[in-house]
Amino acid sequence: MYLGQRGVAGLSSLAHVLAYVVISVHPPYPVLIISFMFAGLGNGLADSAWNAWIANLANANELLGLLHGFYGLGAVLSPLIATSLVTKADWPWYTFYYLMIGGAVIEFGATLTAFWTADKHDFRKHTAYSRDQQQKDNILKQALFSKAAARVTWLCAAFLLGYVGTEVALGGWVVTFMMRVRDGGAFASGMTATGFWIGITVGRVVLGFVTPRIGERLAIIVYLALAMAFELIFWLVPQFYVSAVAIAIEGFFLGPLFPAAVVASTKVLPKHLHVSSIGFASTLGGIGGSIFPFAVGAIAQSKGVQVLQPFALALLVAVLGFWLLLPRMPRSRE
Repeated sequence: MYLGQRGVAGLSSLAHVLAYVVISVHPPYPVLIISFMFAGLGNGLADSAWNAWIANLANANELLGLLHGFYGLGAVLSPLIATSLVTKADWPWYTFYYLMIGGAVIEFGATLTAFWTADKHDFRKHTAYSRDQQQKDNILKQALFSKAAARVTWLCAAFLLGYVGTEVALGGWVVTFMMRVRDGGAFASGMTATGFWIGITVGRVVLGFVTPRIGERLAIIVYLALAMAFELIFWLVPQFYVSAVAIAIEGFFLGPLFPAAVVASTKVLPKHLHVSSIGFASTLGGIGGSIFPFAVGAIAQSKGVQVLQPFALALLVAVLGFWLLLPRMPRSRE
């Protein structure tokens, strides 16, 4: 509303550049924490803006599937590259961020070029939101507390809180689970995490073309039911290879949930609230990705890492409950 897509493109990518430049010089630990806060700021700005923008395009499910698929691909490749550079090439850990600086500079140039004409005036024109309305209303306040929008915003936020928490908890703890509970070797157990993220990546791309054909509401119900089924297999069948395959397939069905939920929210919210609502929901998703893996670790210290499975299953049930409470949405955008 105030920066336009061009402003968001420049600010988010510059936040990444600043963070990675500071990290790459191996600063003291307190400075490192502040630097990662700037990286998170860039992520949050880009996440909400680009999700909201793509969700309003034609073929939104397919395009968001590709967007989030590339995110998943980065989640697969980046740790592999960093690990190889540190263990095989003997690079200090912080030199990996030289590559991150290069990526952030490319991000800056590419996004600024793509959105050069999309300033705040262009955004306001396309959202049909007048200056008088801007002065009268607080956009985030509308999204969170106005009767028409608040239900959708808070339910989507709760949905993403549980979803991202489940995704990060499984991706972060599956290696430990496979080593301690399934008695797997270090390399094979590590590959199960890779398989999980590959499943998420492929699911986002492939099922992004399936979701609009059956509608987001039904699609997410089906995907969650299948994800819970494979979570049960992962939990109850005490065999390493069965667990490895089950977690990869579970990732496949978890993958499209985020983009489908974003598209669904744009169908029932006024356009001028899209960025604020999706940004708030994405923020709570990030909080879920922080607190739920920590909760698994805290409980695992006394009960063992096998608590991961019932914990993840309970979160998926809660996510399904939040989804069923959302108002019905039109199958196609007017």
